[in-house]
Amino acid sequence: MSDLNKLIEANRAWAARVTASDPEFFTRLLGQQRPHYLWIGCSDSRVPANQIVGLLPGEIFVHRNVGNLVHQTDLNFLAVLQYAVEVLHVDHVIVCGHYGCGAVQSVLDGQPLGLIDNWLRNIETVYRQHRDIDALPADQRLNALCEHNVRAQVRAVCDSTVMRAAWARGQEVTVHGWIYGIADGLVNDLGVSCASPADRARLDAAD
Repeated sequence: MSDLNKLIEANRAWAARVTASDPEFFTRLLGQQRPHYLWIGCSDSRVPANQIVGLLPGEIFVHRNVGNLVHQTDLNFLAVLQYAVEVLHVDHVIVCGHYGCGAVQSVLDGQPLGLIDNWLRNIETVYRQHRDIDALPADQRLNALCEHNVRAQVRAVCDSTVMRAAWARGQEVTVHGWIYGIADGLVNDLGVSCASPADRARLDAAD
């Protein structure tokens, strides 16, 4: 059996288990999704959004890319954000990075990787703004930049035209910055939540 066939077989077994434990589960999913959360995370295969926060399919809207980055010219991301905020009316937008991120490590290493170097420019900018982390022990430097990167992407979400418009019309939606530890499976809140332009301004004042 090929690896792909194994995945299909595993899918059949999963669907059967879910149906056995909750016969109405898939019927409920056929209704329009009403998640309260948008998750902006890293593509890393070790960071599955639903599982690490204990949510079922249909309960969290997910966008993932290498390095959990927010580019203001990324139409894929902007379309997801707009749909989540304006159509699904999510209450929370969560930017979740993770410790030991390979994208962040590549910026620290300064070794060219090819096409992806263009994508990682945002992290390079964050690193230039926080070169003080070079004074940290080597085992702390990477995780410090991972945290700075999350904070920067929270700011970028807040600065998007989608979020500005939502807050201008009085929509209640909050942007959060979290980081996940692959070593222990725990999520930590970095304390940079923004529910208004005033909150966004305070982030710059506190930096």
